[in-house]
Amino acid sequence: MVRELTLSRIRQGLREKEFSSREVTQAYLDRIEELDPRLNSFTQSFREAAMAAADAADERIARGEARPLEGVPIAHKDLLATVEGRTTCASKMLEDYRSPFDATVVERLAAAGAVVVGKTNLDEFAMGSSNETSYFGPVRNPWNTETVPGGSSGGSGAAVAARLCAGATGTDTGGSIRQPAALCGVTGLKPTYGRCSRYGLVAFASSLDQPGPMAPTAEDCAHMLGAMAGHDERDSTSVDRPVDDYPGALEGDLSGKVIGVPAEFFTEGLAPDVERAVRAALDQYRELGAEVREIHLPHYPYAIPTYQVISAAEASSNLARFDGVRYTHRTVEPENLVDMYESTRAEGFGAEVQRRIMVGTFVLSAGYYDAYYLKAQKVRTRIRDDFAKAFEEVDLIAGPTSPTAAFGIGEKAADPIAMYLSDLYTTAANLAGVPGISFPCGFSEGGLPVGMHLMANFFREDLLLNAAHRYQQATDWHTRIPEGF
Repeated sequence: MVRELTLSRIRQGLREKEFSSREVTQAYLDRIEELDPRLNSFTQSFREAAMAAADAADERIARGEARPLEGVPIAHKDLLATVEGRTTCASKMLEDYRSPFDATVVERLAAAGAVVVGKTNLDEFAMGSSNETSYFGPVRNPWNTETVPGGSSGGSGAAVAARLCAGATGTDTGGSIRQPAALCGVTGLKPTYGRCSRYGLVAFASSLDQPGPMAPTAEDCAHMLGAMAGHDERDSTSVDRPVDDYPGALEGDLSGKVIGVPAEFFTEGLAPDVERAVRAALDQYRELGAEVREIHLPHYPYAIPTYQVISAAEASSNLARFDGVRYTHRTVEPENLVDMYESTRAEGFGAEVQRRIMVGTFVLSAGYYDAYYLKAQKVRTRIRDDFAKAFEEVDLIAGPTSPTAAFGIGEKAADPIAMYLSDLYTTAANLAGVPGISFPCGFSEGGLPVGMHLMANFFREDLLLNAAHRYQQATDWHTRIPEGF
């Protein structure tokens, strides 16, 4: 029943009583049980709690008290704290950790009536571009289970693509919503930094992390973002600014809108079939009335090394709290206190997390701070200035989301630099703090989804959702579902 339905269509069907939340939730839970062993996209599912929430939603609908997402089944990335189930961050370090509170975005989606069917797999502590670093094993892409779904929100991307939930939360530090959205053929939005609260999001890099929605369509993401966004006094980086009417912003036309295309995006490293799909999407935008013109982001080529220095530095600081004293994993029979710390962290963290902690500790150390971390922060300011200048001339910035379609599991595992380049087009938005969205715009020669990436000025999520929605009304790439799911 649910395979062909978008989140928005389920929302409408529940309100019009075409089906009940119990029926929809049961259908998704059955699909998770049947199909997820092929994907490993969930770390856990919540059958009992989800069915109870679905029954409560049906009662509210019957009373005429439906909230914006009443009875709609979604999943949460297992980096967001939830009272229900465990909050593992896909790490041995937190394998059995149970949070005493819900993250703010979890609270807000529950207050909007959403039913949570489970939590999705991710790269350990959100560190990765392929969802291969999870302690619970790699996630597989439903379009080809021998390929990766992208990272770190690959579990959410794969679950939405395979229709194991109507929508899912993700978190984006350097592209971790948009890159898996592209590789899995779904829509994913990274909001402006500060638009959605980070309270209850287990921190990777605090100045970059931002939660956001993933779903089949831009319209679906508009409904989810409307519930997630808003000021939160518990998060000092949360911005006190009214939340726009995102669903209401979908229908405006694109006449007079100017889309800038950075020349720096179409250079060596971009797969030809990805470039063809993106250029065809730009032609579609011209037909929709937008003006497309070339622009330049001169410091964009420095985004990846800048991101790696800053994110590793912040990760090394944030992960210092996992010491064997306060959280779940602790080594057995340590020789002394120092051995307890060292052995716990050596056993609890995977190789990629350890690599980033060591890089971060190095760039923050005396003698190297100025050469690496301080210089990276100066380049970050230049990148932010480039965006500010560009948005004086254009409404949107467009390009590919990922330089290639999904690659094979293990193909880049031994080459961290090649892996980091998977986020080539997305990290700059995190460094600048601006919002970005990825949505399907075609398929590669191998039959894998290709993502189109749009970025806008601060707090112009309404513009991104409008532009993506208009494109999806004119095309059908977002309606494709992987065969066998």
